[in-house]
Amino acid sequence: MQVYEAPLRDMKFVLHELHADKTLGDDGFGNLEALEEFTPDLVDAVLEEAAKVAQEVLLPLNRSGDIEGCTLENGVVRTPKGFKEAYDLFREGGWCALASAPEWGGQGLPEQVNKMTEEMICSANLSFSLYPGLTHGGTTAIEGYASEELKQFYLPKMVSGQWSGTMCLTEPHCGTDLGMLRTKAVPQGADEFGGSYKISGAKIFISAGEQDLTENIVHLVLARLPDAPRGVKGISLFLVPKYLPKEDGTPGEANGVSVAAIEHKMGLKASATCQLNFDESVGWLVGTPNKGMEAMFTMMNTERVSVGVQGLGVGEAAYQSAVWYAKDRLQGRSLSGVKNPDGPADPIIVHPDVRRMLMTMRAYNEGCRAISGWVSRALDAEKFSTDPDVKQRASDFVALMTPVVKALFTDLGFESANLAVQCYGGHGYIAESGVEQYVRDARIAMIYEGTNGIQALDLVGRKLPAHMGRYLRSFFHPVSQFIEAHKEDETFGKMIEGLEKAFGALQLSTATIAEKGMKDPEEAAAAATEYTRLVGLVAMGYCFARAALIARARLAEGAEDAAFYKAKITTARFYFDRILPQATAAFLAIKSGKASMMELEDEAF
Repeated sequence: MQVYEAPLRDMKFVLHELHADKTLGDDGFGNLEALEEFTPDLVDAVLEEAAKVAQEVLLPLNRSGDIEGCTLENGVVRTPKGFKEAYDLFREGGWCALASAPEWGGQGLPEQVNKMTEEMICSANLSFSLYPGLTHGGTTAIEGYASEELKQFYLPKMVSGQWSGTMCLTEPHCGTDLGMLRTKAVPQGADEFGGSYKISGAKIFISAGEQDLTENIVHLVLARLPDAPRGVKGISLFLVPKYLPKEDGTPGEANGVSVAAIEHKMGLKASATCQLNFDESVGWLVGTPNKGMEAMFTMMNTERVSVGVQGLGVGEAAYQSAVWYAKDRLQGRSLSGVKNPDGPADPIIVHPDVRRMLMTMRAYNEGCRAISGWVSRALDAEKFSTDPDVKQRASDFVALMTPVVKALFTDLGFESANLAVQCYGGHGYIAESGVEQYVRDARIAMIYEGTNGIQALDLVGRKLPAHMGRYLRSFFHPVSQFIEAHKEDETFGKMIEGLEKAFGALQLSTATIAEKGMKDPEEAAAAATEYTRLVGLVAMGYCFARAALIARARLAEGAEDAAFYKAKITTARFYFDRILPQATAAFLAIKSGKASMMELEDEAF
């Protein structure tokens, strides 16, 4: 059974306590005056309304959408029953415009609030989340790189959700290696938007590439100009609408964009993933010729953080469904004595191995949510701070943590979905339970927007050496200062000691990769996945240690919701006892080097 109730109490803890408490050390992102109007009461009200939409509107469509899926008939894609009505309600409620700039009709809320809202939507209905999510990502690229004329014409309708957006990168013959793409763009001369182009080519794996939710779709398409250099240095970005708008902004004639097929996927059945053909479709340049990857990465990096949140969202829904089942399912007796004497058996939540799985999922979710809040604070500081040093520090932290968020959250979300199936046993393997859908839906998040292996290579190959290691300082400094200040703590000294050891393993691993990687790039690549996980483990450990200290203080103050703070401390202890020790294994794997990984001859596989 798919069960979901938005974890509002933990979200409020992350937003108002965990990262706002400066007595435990400052993350360096300051207090943003530009966001002072968004008081805790206002933020809480927004989150509570978002929870209602997620629970009452989107969750009931999750399984039915998976069963029905999307259909293609006569070039038109139909989303499952109820999706159009849900999208209209979502758009009219202003949820599409939550974090967009007021200049374009957005509400300008902090990214910290937006990411919590995204998590709820992803938990309730991951397929649905892709439609507004991709549009928001597209607006970031247009706002950052398009001409003023294009922005004025397209952004208000995209921000409102009246029109949607996509990103069109992949082609049948090339995936991650976009330098091989063949889609062409031929100049057509000047017009009111500065000059149009005819775009021709085929794209695959285009999420929300065609649907019946919005009146127009704005495709951001990577293509080559006739005189473009080879490789990624010859790629430009173009805005290509499904329908050419009339002067009054209403959709006009079709623009040569057609659907060849919709993909038959493992999961996300209610999200239309399309094969698109562009047949001399009219488009306009976004950014500078041959610099399309720079503009596209603005959208892609936004999406990578959001995809990480997708993993968290599915992980939370899977956890809640597993808890419901573990409390309901009677099987066996507790090893410490009967707990349900009036029943034929005890609920399976009494069994240690079931508790191990539930606590693991709980710790993953709370840890990832805490990191999400931390990265979101940096996103807000990067956008709104007036202090150049703060903006730089925030930008460094976002750059460093983006591949970690994408890879770690999606790995753990998929693991949580698998653990939920295991908690259900045979019933979990049967579609009627609803939890096997979480496994299928979560799996793609580890692949799209750059596989998690690509994220790891980005971290060790680009982010670590950038600016002589400057990005790392935005992460290492607050963690090291926190450890130094609290490692003698009478209650949680052992916990802080565990964090110190894991942080030491991270520092040694960083030095190992820097030393070996300079001589042999394969050494860094061989360590990349373990290193990405290690950064994530330390980041979660730091957040859990802070959470435990805050919870202790609140309990000492006589907090009314004592049960919440006690559970926070217990979850932190579980994390340090059972999950953080993985840091040692990651360090040992990194230290071992590439030899055993690379020495087997190709023919021997």
